[in-house]
Amino acid sequence: MAPEVSFYDYIIIGGGTAGCPLAATLSESANVLVLERGGSPYENPSKPDKGNFFPNLLDVSPSSYAQEFTSEDGVYNARARVLGGGSVINAGFYSRAEPEFLKQAGLNEALVNYSYQWVEKKIAFEPPMLQWQSALRDGLLEAGVLPNNGFTFDHIYGTKIGGTIFDGDDHRHTAADLLEYANPYRIKVYLHATVEKIIFETKVFSRTRAQGVVFEDELGKKHWALLTKDYKSEVILSAGALGSPQLLMLSGIGPSQQLKKFGIRVVMDQPMVGQGLVDNPLNVLLVPSPSPVELSLVSFVGITRFGSYIEACSGISFTPSWSRNVAKALAAILNQTEQSSTKMFQEGILNPESLLDTRVRGGIIFEKVKDPISSGYLELRNMNPRDNPKVTFNYFQAPEDLMKCVHGVKIAIDAVYSKSFSNFRYEILSAKALLELIVNLPLNQRPRHLTSAFSLEKFCMDTVMTIWHYHGGCRLGKVVDRDYKVLGVEALRIVDGSTFTSSPGTNPQATVMMLGRYMGLKILQERYFGKYRKK
Repeated sequence: MAPEVSFYDYIIIGGGTAGCPLAATLSESANVLVLERGGSPYENPSKPDKGNFFPNLLDVSPSSYAQEFTSEDGVYNARARVLGGGSVINAGFYSRAEPEFLKQAGLNEALVNYSYQWVEKKIAFEPPMLQWQSALRDGLLEAGVLPNNGFTFDHIYGTKIGGTIFDGDDHRHTAADLLEYANPYRIKVYLHATVEKIIFETKVFSRTRAQGVVFEDELGKKHWALLTKDYKSEVILSAGALGSPQLLMLSGIGPSQQLKKFGIRVVMDQPMVGQGLVDNPLNVLLVPSPSPVELSLVSFVGITRFGSYIEACSGISFTPSWSRNVAKALAAILNQTEQSSTKMFQEGILNPESLLDTRVRGGIIFEKVKDPISSGYLELRNMNPRDNPKVTFNYFQAPEDLMKCVHGVKIAIDAVYSKSFSNFRYEILSAKALLELIVNLPLNQRPRHLTSAFSLEKFCMDTVMTIWHYHGGCRLGKVVDRDYKVLGVEALRIVDGSTFTSSPGTNPQATVMMLGRYMGLKILQERYFGKYRKK
């Protein structure tokens, strides 16, 4: 049990994808506290494994690893609420950032590579490429997403097999595993610990300085965690793209007009907190298969030159209610389709749930828009840190984003109807039927156009979803400086995806974990030897 008052060199808010590697690194030579609002992924070791991907995301119980929310755009979304953060609930793909991202962030290349390797040694693997994934990869190559780059962690144009955080037994390894690197005598990790606000010291003629935090435990008891007197001690926000800007606002740093609305004392008027929030639009195709398919999450990616990523999963499980929704929509499509001579498909027309059973007999192909221009913002909904803030992403507000989606969906359709993928699709199902299937599913709360299955522009807008790669809200150069220090405040940094101006690589988790290690090393260097210098 946490003491009522305690003192640490570093207080990290959020034991997620960045917070865990950051804490493990800082504990090498400093006393560290990690405050995680969720529980442990180790209580039920098989729960985060590959076969439970969608059931975990769709779990709405109070103990769920994923806290659901719906953006003001009408798109369902989720926010991690567990030690290890998003790495506990994502599709597991591990791929490094593009060089342009690292250069824009001003990161030291040698230290970046060392930090990636530190992560990879513990949790990254080469995924198996079985029949369904291999057929779709070859279909993408046929569709022109070239060249075939084989297996690599690096971000390269063309089609490549990336890394995964699932081992050969389909067991998930997460950012929480990186705490195995920590010095156990210098680190404390409190679970179900919800930070209510950061405490600041404000003096005339001095800059505002973070002093510590107030947090509440699972039983509702308040605790004060304070920084040691060493002037290099810091509070570090690693609560993610929703949590970090939300907590800054609750602590009095943010747009003053919004803070005053909730009676929050303004510590510093910072209008850029909560701004520049971006979510990469996701659109999907669900492709039923006449042949059995393996259970697979994302194993490869098609990286196009026009700004679209194509990924896929197969044989996954839905919750019973979602299975019924898919079966009902599929039945509506099949009943409009000419009867097939294939016995299996005739059975599918009579009983669409036979195409699902407990797992989908088929796969889902994802199209993600890279670097969307459209951006939104985050606002407080109330003063309860346990509640999600109000979020608007403004999907496809920029026409350029919509064109990327249209082009990407066309590539995905070409891959489905390639020769390489022919064993895993029904000839009877046209591309229009596949689009109509998605249009008929309750994937979001957005209205549908009558032409959604005929117009790819309307299809993209109407069926947009999230790939959970939202970022921004405390952007580099706007809210934090190049060292991730909050502008205008002493002893406070933000190390997580809220600082990103774009989502790194095809999937950000590798870079978020790398950044935790990278910044931990840099902070220790500053603490003991002065500012880290590029070599």
